[in-house]
Amino acid sequence: MWIWCSPWFARSKMNDGEQRHGTGGSVGTDDFQDPAAALTELRAQLEAGRIALGLNQTQLARRAGLGRTSVSQALSSTASAPTAQTVGALARALRLEVRPLLALLAAVSGAPHSSGNALGKPIVDWDPYDLEVHPAAGVPTRSGYGSGPGGAIGRGRQAPLPSYVRRGHDEELSALVDAATQGRTRMVVLVGSSSTGKSRACWEAVQPLAEYGWRLWHPFDPTRAEAALADIERVGPRTVVWLNEAQHYLGAGGGLGERIAASLHALLTDPARGPVLVLGTLWPEYATTYTALPRPGMEDRHPRVRELLAGRQIALPDSFDTAAITDVKALARAGDRQLAHALEHMSEGRLTQFLAGAPELVRRYETASPPARALLRAAMDARRLDVGLHLPLSFLEYAATDYLTKDEYDTLDDNWLGHALAEVTQAVHGNLALLRRIRSRPTQPLMHQGSMAQGPAYRLADYLEQYGRGSRKLVCPPASFWEAAYHRLSQSDITHLAYAAQARHRTYWAYHLWQKAADAGNTEALTQLTRLREGVGDREGAERLACQAAEAGNTEALAQLADMREIAGDREGADRLAQQAADAGNTDALGSIAELRMLATARDVENEREGAERVLREGAEGHLRRAADGGNTFALVLLANLLNEAGDRNGAEEVAQQAAQTGNTDALLFLARMREEDGDWEEAERLLQRADDAGNEEAVGLLCQLREEVGDREGAERIAREAADAGNNDALERLAHMRKMAGKDGDGLWAYGLDPDGQPSTPW
Repeated sequence: MWIWCSPWFARSKMNDGEQRHGTGGSVGTDDFQDPAAALTELRAQLEAGRIALGLNQTQLARRAGLGRTSVSQALSSTASAPTAQTVGALARALRLEVRPLLALLAAVSGAPHSSGNALGKPIVDWDPYDLEVHPAAGVPTRSGYGSGPGGAIGRGRQAPLPSYVRRGHDEELSALVDAATQGRTRMVVLVGSSSTGKSRACWEAVQPLAEYGWRLWHPFDPTRAEAALADIERVGPRTVVWLNEAQHYLGAGGGLGERIAASLHALLTDPARGPVLVLGTLWPEYATTYTALPRPGMEDRHPRVRELLAGRQIALPDSFDTAAITDVKALARAGDRQLAHALEHMSEGRLTQFLAGAPELVRRYETASPPARALLRAAMDARRLDVGLHLPLSFLEYAATDYLTKDEYDTLDDNWLGHALAEVTQAVHGNLALLRRIRSRPTQPLMHQGSMAQGPAYRLADYLEQYGRGSRKLVCPPASFWEAAYHRLSQSDITHLAYAAQARHRTYWAYHLWQKAADAGNTEALTQLTRLREGVGDREGAERLACQAAEAGNTEALAQLADMREIAGDREGADRLAQQAADAGNTDALGSIAELRMLATARDVENEREGAERVLREGAEGHLRRAADGGNTFALVLLANLLNEAGDRNGAEEVAQQAAQTGNTDALLFLARMREEDGDWEEAERLLQRADDAGNEEAVGLLCQLREEVGDREGAERIAREAADAGNNDALERLAHMRKMAGKDGDGLWAYGLDPDGQPSTPW
């Protein structure tokens, strides 16, 4: 990272070095073959910088965010060499160029400064902005926005990063970096919301590795996933693998994400290639998606990624706590104007978000003209429904039309799109924009340009995207959005939107989007069309589509066919198809058939039909045990239910405990019901809380029900409200029901976008 240094300092404070080496300018690290000479020169430059600014060591310590002892030892001729993190902090506080100072430090340790064939480049040669650390908001001056400690920034230059405040997650990162310096390979992914400081924390953490000659590799071109997969086998010892926004690597389509996860696992477990340090960042929603166990009947899309992330995540808070704010205030008093300005204007401890320009982004959106706001809402809806990062302009233009009222649309001028684009692409603090044009380099092959090859594409600002996920979560996109998606988006985007349309009961668009995906050869689309056909009673058409998908190798289609045969009374055909699916690795069919037979058996028992008990034991149980043997944990839950209904409570609990130990949260719900039946309310609530903490949305309703049964209506409502605030739609309905029963007529539900009956006031 380059930090502005006054010309006077460069000329007048290096006299000793110039006279000693006769360079007539700044001294290069090649002039210092002797580590002792390099350390002496390093301290001379730091001391000269301190004198130039008229700071004593105590003032310098406050300004750099360091302890007084650390500064004293860094400048003392009798102490050991300072760490790279200390040198970096002092350089920023003294407005010195950090690269030459870290290069001198590398010469002290004798670490090599470059390597011709290794991936990446030395850490000291990286600029944090090139690693996607967010530019910080400037400080307002009479002439506009300037920088932090260094004053105004010239045209074309970015404000320097403000002083860094260490928090709890930094200690965990430091422990991993220490392990890396001791020769142990490590990986960690920082999980936090947009603009919470994930990338900056990673940047600060790797600074100590610079003095040991470590390199940093950021796979990026032609796409992140392709670059990672192409070169990860070349990663060698003492390399930081930088996976910022790791969803672009681990969540890459076409199986790329799973292959990257497998390659990372191979890297982490190969002693000959270590030590390496793999650093990644993720938003919480991506981390949840990648680590969640698949629901019954759903494909397991991220098994390797889930294994890779297990035990390798560090959570970042959305805001600074009291201790961290105290440290920020100390740095502000010591002269960091960026932090001082942020303290005056941030809210609820969200300091990093302000520095990244988030409040201005939201203000610009909320005050945008109707055409500009329509473009942004179309972009927000596209991203929250999992359309790719790069949104084609042709899509945005067409989609925006129904976001305008009739009067707004009728009064559009002929160049409305150009005016709206000029408005939304204007940069705000920190050089962020509501929408940013994505430009492909002329040297980039056409095959890698994706949607940009068909025309201009734009990317929505990260923070605005996350703002839209919250503010528009109950809003369903209008017809022009789905129409534009059908005609203007890629096949992978169409698949995501088909799911979204189906979930929002937009069956017409779900059908046509799935049909377009199926026409392009997507067998998953065929299975979804099968469900839609079956839902409207077209069993013949549904079975024809399922056969088509099964012939293409889709095991889920085999499971669907097995269900159809079972419902039609063809148990022999159902068993054959279910076993065929299981042999291909899909055990869900066995579980589904067993569940259907359990329901049929329950009806037989109720009707006192002969042989019901034998069918219960020999039919459904056999299927479930085979499915469980194949690793299907939900089959264990069904088996526990079956055994419990048959009166074998001990066997049921043993099987449910086995499922719970594998991470199945439905097993926790089953065990909670058993404890409730036994009158052990405390243990039942503990199990339900475990399930809720693990992300099981059904647990909230059962927790509320349990609280109501013991007479704690206030506690039940508090649980429902907390879950509703976290985005749990089932909890919204529960909250509405409780308020209605309490005679409050939906009081307060407007904040969630619900009417007094608990229904969405606008379709979501």
